[in-house]
Amino acid sequence: MTGGGPAVGSYAVDARNGRLGEVMGRVGGYVQLRPVGGGCEWDCPPEAAGPASPGDVLRERVRRLNRETRLRVPGIT
Repeated sequence: MTGGGPAVGSYAVDARNGRLGEVMGRVGGYVQLRPVGGGCEWDCPPEAAGPASPGDVLRERVRRLNRETRLRVPGIT
């Protein structure tokens, strides 16, 4: 992405809180990140959006799948 910050479609970590998200675009000078697997976007200053490793993205996808499974399957906590 020109002007600093990660490219649209890549994954980034918000250094302010450690959240990982997919880069959806830029609005008002901020990078817009969406949680892996979907959800509400949030704004992140480009200087706080660092690159996410493939391992970080994979771990987040597994965490999300595990959460979804626990919500769907009775008896799993």
